[in-house]
Amino acid sequence: MPAAHPEPNHPPNPGAPVPPLRVVYLGSGDIGLPTLRRLAADPRTELAAVVTQPDKPVGRRRQLQAPPIKDLALELGLPVLQPERLRHPDAVAALAALKPDLLVVFAYGQLLSPAVLDLPTVGCWNLHASLLPRHRGAAPIQAAIRDGDRESGMTLMWMDRGLDTGDLLCTDTLPLEPGETGQSLHDKLARLAPRTLDRGLDLLLAGRAPRQPQDHAAATHAGKLTRDHGRIDWNQPATVIERAIRAHHPWPGSHTAVTAPDGRPRTLKLFPPVKPGPVTDHDQGAATPPPGTMDIQGDQLRFRTADGWLLAGDVQPENARRMSAAEFARGWR
Repeated sequence: MPAAHPEPNHPPNPGAPVPPLRVVYLGSGDIGLPTLRRLAADPRTELAAVVTQPDKPVGRRRQLQAPPIKDLALELGLPVLQPERLRHPDAVAALAALKPDLLVVFAYGQLLSPAVLDLPTVGCWNLHASLLPRHRGAAPIQAAIRDGDRESGMTLMWMDRGLDTGDLLCTDTLPLEPGETGQSLHDKLARLAPRTLDRGLDLLLAGRAPRQPQDHAAATHAGKLTRDHGRIDWNQPATVIERAIRAHHPWPGSHTAVTAPDGRPRTLKLFPPVKPGPVTDHDQGAATPPPGTMDIQGDQLRFRTADGWLLAGDVQPENARRMSAAEFARGWR
């Protein structure tokens, strides 16, 4: 089981609320699905509504697709609100009409305005997928892997007007495995989040919910990822590139430009696992190629980095299917 950080020594909150707490849940990503299920089944809470992002057009046909949270909320028979902008007066009024005791926010995707933060009688909680103050921002899961952290975790905090700057309520830690990817860590944290929220509710209803200020000097920021973050920088050491490829799987993925046998440029996607490769007999006496050079030796596909080689695993050429490096190597020649 993940280890829990010790609770800060804070005095009890006066006047602990009486269950069931009237809760509004705000979320969009599938990481929050287990937490929504737990809240809906918890006798200590009454889910007044779920707030999520509007349906968005996807694919070539631009068909509208609902956020995963909306699908689950409707399955559970819960009211759903999907404001374009939560700070709009009409959205704030709709939230106020729900008379919430507590807002629980998890991967919602919009900042809460002061008017929204002031609505609930108890406060606003945010579940954040890192050990704050490390990795504030939109992409903490990928940042933990990319930066070589030994652990990640879930933080439950009291929200304020800053970006992930509120006081800490409780945290749960999770060790990172050597082959951890963005997907595997996402799934582990999704399963951990309901436990962290449970602990927060226990503390709140016992009148002992702490407010531990963050050490702002220790904060780091993990900004929103775009497709451009998937472009591999071969001027980095092999270990740094290997971590980035794991961190960015499945989104935004990792890709590089290669020259096809017909001389045309192509995009090649790389998938984890990849690993740093040794200098071979083939390299002895040869001029050191520049970073990014692709080299095929038998069934082995490798790329030159700042300090050596990186051996590829599965790859996907542009306009083709995913395949093993060996299969690619045989066909590329």
